[in-house]
Amino acid sequence: MAISLDQVRKLALMARLELSDDELGTITPQLEDIVAFVDKLMELDTDGIEPMVHAVETVNRWVPDQLGDSLSREQALANAPNHDEECFLVPPVLG
Repeated sequence: MAISLDQVRKLALMARLELSDDELGTITPQLEDIVAFVDKLMELDTDGIEPMVHAVETVNRWVPDQLGDSLSREQALANAPNHDEECFLVPPVLG
């Protein structure tokens, strides 16, 4: 399946990625390869195969909570690039 540069630009915009023209040129054929691989997977006959959430069955391994030593507020904030006296200060994530 051919993927256009406009489709890659739109995908990058939705993913909040800023891509240069060189990066767009590199990523476009890579995305085409990924879509081709997924198309190939769609050809597999999965009738009779039970759906699963994970490839490997795992069971939660619960351990009891244990109280331990922790950092004081001052120690935790000591290397923070920006903080007030109580909390880490970070820039907004969503625009």
